[in-house]
Amino acid sequence: MGGDQANSEAGEELIAAHIARFREVPGGLLPLLHAVQDSLGCIPAGAVPAIAGALGLSRAEVHGVISFYHDFRSEPAGRHVLQICRAEACQAMGSRELEAHVKARLGIDYGATSADGAVTLEAVYCLGNCACSPSVRLDDAIHARVDAARVDALLAELTTGAAP
Repeated sequence: MGGDQANSEAGEELIAAHIARFREVPGGLLPLLHAVQDSLGCIPAGAVPAIAGALGLSRAEVHGVISFYHDFRSEPAGRHVLQICRAEACQAMGSRELEAHVKARLGIDYGATSADGAVTLEAVYCLGNCACSPSVRLDDAIHARVDAARVDALLAELTTGAAP
């Protein structure tokens, strides 16, 4: 059996287990989608029919929820996720310039992953760090007062492992 088929079967088993867990939960679609993404790194398109059928929803309804919420992905993210805050406080302190710098440096737009698979770039609309704008989140760590030099150091740390 090939690795892709084994991964696919394991993914199907995980999806089935999550469906069983949330099938009877009122409003279970969102927690089910979060559980699938937490397990697999994304919500594969192939999971949508099973989720829809189990919850008595149409595939369009499930897809609509996945595409509406920015936290859900249909494709796996890169090894690291960089989120740039686009809320007003961060924009007033330079996040638009930071955004342009990061997009140019990585050669990608929001929602994309760098060619080497290292970084997925995402927009976020508040990190709750407004007093220290502009802010970014790299994986699970929030960084404050980030400028081009600071984000370059953070990105360099991903490849070298050295702290900036």
